[in-house]
Amino acid sequence: MQLLVAVDGTPDSDRALDHGLTLARAAGAELVLVHAVQPAVDEETAPEPVSGPAEVGDRLVMESTAEAEERGAGVLDSAADRIDGDDVEVGRELVYGPPAEAIPEFAERTSADGILVGHRDLSEEHERLLGSVAKQLIERSSVPVTVVR
Repeated sequence: MQLLVAVDGTPDSDRALDHGLTLARAAGAELVLVHAVQPAVDEETAPEPVSGPAEVGDRLVMESTAEAEERGAGVLDSAADRIDGDDVEVGRELVYGPPAEAIPEFAERTSADGILVGHRDLSEEHERLLGSVAKQLIERSSVPVTVVR
């Protein structure tokens, strides 16, 4: 049996990891920690506000894929450190793209038996505008998804 735990370094994913560890121990399952690599886009700070749409692109800074991979590897390492020395077999995997797409694709490709993901308490407005990764995983996944609060 193989359980995937989506990790992103937040307390929400730590709770999913803790629950996944409990399930893996009980079932004798392998736990695979999965992090989706998606380069971040940030805005440079400037003393004056943006004067118009043309200036917006000049202030955006995109993280390189290598930087995103390094950040992701750190997230996986931190998650693995939380369960280091345990009797559960643990794998680590970086997947590429939006988490709600890349994680279900990886689950299907590896014949995983389930996915665990943390739940963030987003405002209704935020969830309506951007959606929730947990909700999208449930909708897109061909394997059972457990959302941990």
